[in-house]
Amino acid sequence: MSNTLIAEFMGVKLFSLEKTFGFPEANWTLFGQSNLNFTLSAGVLLWPVVFIMTDLINEYYGRRGVKILTYMTAGLITYGFVMLTFAMELSPAEFWRTSHIGPDWSEAQKQAALLQVGDYNQAYNLVFGQSRWIIFGSIVAFLLSQLVDVRVFHQIKMRTGEGKIWMRSTGSTLVSQLIDTFVVGIIALYFGLHIPFAQVIATCVMGYLYKGTVALLLTPVIYALHGAIDGYLGHSQAEQMKVEAAQ
Repeated sequence: MSNTLIAEFMGVKLFSLEKTFGFPEANWTLFGQSNLNFTLSAGVLLWPVVFIMTDLINEYYGRRGVKILTYMTAGLITYGFVMLTFAMELSPAEFWRTSHIGPDWSEAQKQAALLQVGDYNQAYNLVFGQSRWIIFGSIVAFLLSQLVDVRVFHQIKMRTGEGKIWMRSTGSTLVSQLIDTFVVGIIALYFGLHIPFAQVIATCVMGYLYKGTVALLLTPVIYALHGAIDGYLGHSQAEQMKVEAAQ
């Protein structure tokens, strides 16, 4: 829950994946939109942890465990959303507005600082005000994607049995993240920021390519964590929990 909540608030920052790792930008053309790059929300730093935890809870605690945690997490995100709105409406202390400006600065330096940052209250509202559409879109997308994830996970497990962990874990994540990426993108970017629909879809495709790649790369981690949990619980208890989770 902590990872999801933190990801929502840090997700307002968009970053270039290519520039972060020192690579040239992709500059792809898709759906008539040119110069598309891997521009991602900073929240993707924590979402892989959410993917893994969802699969583990699915495996050992079943649908009920995932649904309880999903509803609790959505409730916490909503609570944070409401509190953030109240915080933005508070009247700021006057001295705080320009506390980033040194008392001995020249008039030119003060004006430059105000042009770059504005006052702190404006900066605060600008940053967190953007996140409200992202948070709203994420709540809807999170609920839908998690409920789809748990269903796909158990449908695959019913057909394949206890083997092929990669298929149910990675497969359910690929499906759920497809829904999550496009739902949050359409709500936050199209309805929230009024970005043209074709550009939103193209951006979502780029984001999903990243998330899908990460999901595939995390497959060995899933196996390692399964082995660690089974070793800690003991084979008989681990198997009993898996059987009960499947039911």
